[in-house]
Amino acid sequence: MRHPAPRLALVASALLALGACTPRGDDSAPAADAKDPAAARVAPATVHAFKDGIDAADFAEHVEHLASDDFGGRGPGSAGEDKTVDYIKSQFARIGLQPGNGGDWFQTVPMVETTADEAATLDIAVGSQRQVLAFGKDMVVGTRTGQPVVNLKDSPLVFVGYGVDAPEQAWNDYAGLDVKGKTVVMLVNDPGFHARDARLFDGNRMTYYGRWTYKFEEAARKGAAAALIIHDTDGASYGWDVVRNSWSGPQYDLPAKDDPAPRVPVQGWISGGAADALFKAAGQDLGKLRAAANKRGFKPVPLDATASLQLKSRSVEKQSRNVIGMLPGSEAPEEAIVYMAHWDHLGTHEGEAGDNIYNGAVDNATGIAGILEIAEAFRKAPTPPKRSVLFLAVTLEESGLLGSKYYVAHPVVPLDKTVAVFNLDALAPVGRARDLTVVGKGSSQLEDLLKEVLDRQERHAEAEDNTAAGYYFRSDHFNFAKAGVPALYIDSGIDLVEGGKAAGQAAGKAYTEQRYHKPGDQYDAQAWKLDGIVQDLGTVYDVGAKLANDGAWPNWYDGNPFKAARDRQRPAATP
Repeated sequence: MRHPAPRLALVASALLALGACTPRGDDSAPAADAKDPAAARVAPATVHAFKDGIDAADFAEHVEHLASDDFGGRGPGSAGEDKTVDYIKSQFARIGLQPGNGGDWFQTVPMVETTADEAATLDIAVGSQRQVLAFGKDMVVGTRTGQPVVNLKDSPLVFVGYGVDAPEQAWNDYAGLDVKGKTVVMLVNDPGFHARDARLFDGNRMTYYGRWTYKFEEAARKGAAAALIIHDTDGASYGWDVVRNSWSGPQYDLPAKDDPAPRVPVQGWISGGAADALFKAAGQDLGKLRAAANKRGFKPVPLDATASLQLKSRSVEKQSRNVIGMLPGSEAPEEAIVYMAHWDHLGTHEGEAGDNIYNGAVDNATGIAGILEIAEAFRKAPTPPKRSVLFLAVTLEESGLLGSKYYVAHPVVPLDKTVAVFNLDALAPVGRARDLTVVGKGSSQLEDLLKEVLDRQERHAEAEDNTAAGYYFRSDHFNFAKAGVPALYIDSGIDLVEGGKAAGQAAGKAYTEQRYHKPGDQYDAQAWKLDGIVQDLGTVYDVGAKLANDGAWPNWYDGNPFKAARDRQRPAATP
């Protein structure tokens, strides 16, 4: 059992009294309401006096609370969810926000929780040979159909390169192939990355075609019976342990009625070692097929092998919740700036040996703490913003951005009245940096406003260090972007004041290898350096505050694929 780290700040009654006298809200902790058991459930063991602005000790208080073992890894549909959303609600109320979903703090997100029987094996028959792939060790699979049993019987395997059909790229890995009843096997990422060819897709920078979500969706559209992605660490940007941890245990989806897109009956990953053995047994050289798949005009290759699987799953219809707080605008309340972060993580893996609580301190207690601190700054500003500011804590990000997907389909502020979205996801507690990472840099005019703020700080924006990882498609702002709303996704800088780029890159590598989607992602009061996060939150606050008061409507840059959707939303704003 882990012991909670000591709090960074304890509170004297004199400070609490001062907080209660602020003109724009009561800073004291909310009193437990006998009529509201949630209030008692989230009451902290000690009382913390929150400051008006963005403050390191306040930020740490939120992270430590949300990432504690008591919250159980914040799994959607669990007791940890109840504690999490109640905590966020109580903080929104303490700050002085209004319920953002009409008169409700919550937006109910319907979901289906599916847990696969990990005793399942994937049986591969190649001529007289038989390979048995074990769950977790060699493969991870699941179903999004909600069926208690899915049978895959002697399904022919076919290698479909990257599993991409992109007409605008003159690229179709499914050309001439009928995949009905077949199991498609494909590479992770997209051709530009592995070929190191800037002429293919976006070169080393992953496109949406490289994301596993797209690959499974496309396989479903083509009618495949099963879809398997071959893992490689460089292409995925994470190791097999991340795949295993993320795909084991309960998995979540929106119900089919809320997300009617086709679903492949069986989807999952196979390890690089298992794939090498499979292709070798089938008389194929995976290395040569990788090279062939990187060239335009690639044709799918049958593997002369079949796959069989009986996948038993337990599915339960549940509900999760987005939490929404609103600071109404003084002059244009119908228009809104959105600050967003996801509250969910991977929960507790029952039966897993050792530490089985996936606390998710960086991912993404930091993002929730960030929007709470920004909300505090807006609420306690000398004058209220002219436009409304919406604070959105979404669920089910780890399950495929489902909470934000549901919100975008059911927005409380119409998307054509949503000015911009600022997304906070996994802020790095590594100290101040000379730069600020803009994931997907070169996307929208929000970056022009950001540059003005960074110039005053004598800092600059940089693209993400690993553009091949496709981070732009892996967080909740992406659902807003697809719908046309300009979105800025910032991350901590790499060029650290103490240690430079080498120190920043080393810290990022250590986090990915040792803590990302692992039980080790915990709050550490002794090691965390929060001054850089405080500065970055202030930067994003300044950009949003300008937009909340100047009436501007930023758009995507010319050539961006999301600009057409925004222009349709707001034709009057189109030049």
